[in-house]
Formats: sequence, C-alpha cells, structure tokens
Amino acid sequence: MLTLNKILGVPCRLAKWQIHGFLKSFTFHPEKQLLHKLVLGIETSCDDTAAAVVDETGNILGEAIHSQTKVHLKTGGIIPSVAQQLHRENIEKIVKETLSASGITPNELSAIATTVKPGLALSLGVGLEYSTQLVARRLSLIKHPAYSTMSGGKAIEHLAKQGNRLHFDFRHPLHFCRNCDFSFSGLQTAVDRMITQKEKEEGIEKGEILSCAADIAAAVQHTVASHIAKRTHRAILFCQQKGVLTPSNAVLVVSGGVASNLYIRKTLEIVTKATNCILLCPPLKLCTDNGIMIAWNGIEKLCAGLGILHNTEGIRYEPKCPLGVDISKQVQEAAIKVPSLKI
Repeated sequence: MLTLNKILGVPCRLAKWQIHGFLKSFTFHPEKQLLHKLVLGIETSCDDTAAAVVDETGNILGEAIHSQTKVHLKTGGIIPSVAQQLHRENIEKIVKETLSASGITPNELSAIATTVKPGLALSLGVGLEYSTQLVARRLSLIKHPAYSTMSGGKAIEHLAKQGNRLHFDFRHPLHFCRNCDFSFSGLQTAVDRMITQKEKEEGIEKGEILSCAADIAAAVQHTVASHIAKRTHRAILFCQQKGVLTPSNAVLVVSGGVASNLYIRKTLEIVTKATNCILLCPPLKLCTDNGIMIAWNGIEKLCAGLGILHNTEGIRYEPKCPLGVDISKQVQEAAIKVPSLKI
C-alpha cells in the first residue's frame, strides 16, 4: 500500500486507529502497472469532510464533501469534539461517493494522501478566521435572515459591502512593530468595546442587530486586510533584500480560507503590483476545505518520490508543525519600513 502524508491545513482529527482501520479496508496492488498515477485525497483538517481523486495531469476525476456549517452555526463557531464526531460519521460515505463519482476502484489507486500537519495558509487564515468569526458572533449576524446560513467570515464580507469603513477607525495591530507577525486579539477587543458602546447608544440588548453593523463589518474587514497586506509587504521586501526572491516576477501564493475573501485578494494585489510580484490564488471553490488540494499534493509527492509510506504504521498527525527555519528575529532586526500604499 502507498500512503502519502500531506503537509497542509490543521491537524487531521481522526484517531490513529480509525485511519488504520479505514485504509486497511482497501486492497491495493502497488506492483500493478497503471497507465496513470491516481491519488485519493482525504481532507479532515477542520469542519468539512472532503475527498477527491486526481490524476497526474491535474484532472479531477471525482470529489465529494460533507459540510458541517449548519451544525456549527448553532453554537456560533466550531467545537473540535463535535467536528471530530461528524468526521467519523461521514468519512467512509464521502470516500465511497468520491470513488463512485470518479469511476475508480480502490485497486486502481496509486496512493492515498491525507492531511496530517499545519500548512502555509495558517499564519494568515487562522488569524483572519479567528477575528471574523468573533466579529460575526458579536454582531449577532446569525439572527440576520440574509446571513444566518453563512460562515462568520463570509457573512462579514457580504455585510461589509453595504457599509462605510470610514465611519469607524480601528487601530492597526502591531502598528509600531517592524516585523511580519500577525495579531488580531487587540483588534477583537477594540471591536467588542465599540459594539458594546453602540448597543448602549442605540438602547438595544446584547445579541440584537445594530443599525451600524455594516459599517463596523466594513471597518473591521479593511483593518484586517490592511494588517495582512502590510506584514506581507514587509516579508516580500525582506526576501528581496536578502536575495531570497528575484527582483521581479516573484510569486505570492495565497490559499486557504483567507483567499476566499475578495477584499483581501484585492488588497494583496496592490502589494504585489508595488513589489513587482505575481499574485496567485486558487478558484474560490478550492479555497475552502476540499480533497482536491490534498490529492494534488499527493500526486506531486508521488511523482517526486517524497513522503511515501508503504504501510499504515507510520501514519501520525501533529497538532503543531513548524514550517522551515524561523527567521523572525532577522526580520525584526532588519526593521524594514514599509512604504505607504493606497488601499
């Protein structure tokens, strides 16, 4: 059997014995010469159970996904234990649907790729999701008919289109720190304080919808986007200064949930244009949890002969995983002043 570990997303929350049992239910014949490499990708990193079959040319042969959004909306956010149980209940069904849709039998698979570690989008995505989900909860958007079925981040983005960001001025996080760190906790506190103040001014109880909710959403989204843009801008300048990136035509890839926010995409596009870089973002459909990204990473690793396990004994997941070498201290010492950009 061939099994690939995928470094992307947050930790797979299926128990080790479940993964072993599930994979052992398939019979593989790796010695069989296949015309094409076919990989089944399994994604259970957060709140959706997803799977997909992809071939070596990038064709998506089949996919399926089970969304947990409706369940988590009731509690205002994701509860890990609930998400875990829903993954357990749906993974086998989702994989079977994927294989059926692709017309592929388990024996024809070259490998299985599964999410086991954190990945590149987390530094942006986790902070943004943390911030927008709390702003969304505090604004009680679940009670708004137009946004009651949306995730927190999506609701904020849609509501912000109707607001004026200039009506509120939130301080940019870590404004005086010349590094590339992200922080949203201070912003969340400031927003909560502002909402409480406005509730008193409008004479409404906590949990009711403010008349200025759209303006607050617009201001928060802009502040978050500006914060991400400035830190990313400094990171690009640092890498160009150190010769890590070419002077022109370097590529900034933004993926994961954060890339589904079009306002943030446009903000980062301003940064890449100013630094002669190219911005690459997946189609919106592929920015949220899906098995396609896992399967394709599996194809890449399979072709390169990297991270391949021939039995299930070595499978493990890691709640935290460092990415490369930590150079934050060097970035701090460089103290690069980021030029102002009109956002």
